[in-house]
Amino acid sequence: MTHPFQEFRKKRLSGNEKLLDTENLLSKRFISLDKQAYKDGALSGETKELLALTASMVLRCNDCIDYHLETTVKMGFTKDQIDEAIGVAMLVGGSIVIPHARHAAESLEFLFNEKAQNQ
Repeated sequence: MTHPFQEFRKKRLSGNEKLLDTENLLSKRFISLDKQAYKDGALSGETKELLALTASMVLRCNDCIDYHLETTVKMGFTKDQIDEAIGVAMLVGGSIVIPHARHAAESLEFLFNEKAQNQ
């Protein structure tokens, strides 16, 4: 039985392939801009990922939350650091963010368990 996070990865990969299978330059450039935005600049890429995680939670986008959670775990952030970013999101976004914080907690548990198994 697969975990919902594994299904998210599969769906995201398939969707990205379909999205980029186009001659539409606007779509391709937007995807490229998104990738460029997370490179080191005045802010580190790592800082930008935590900002993106917090913004994704306030905007209540579980797919975005999962993407940024996976990236922050891969970057080496600790659970405490990510939990603190989640706390900031709840403070900024209010109680409506709580269901998304629960989603994030479940995804984080999966990601850290997966990371421990792969070490």
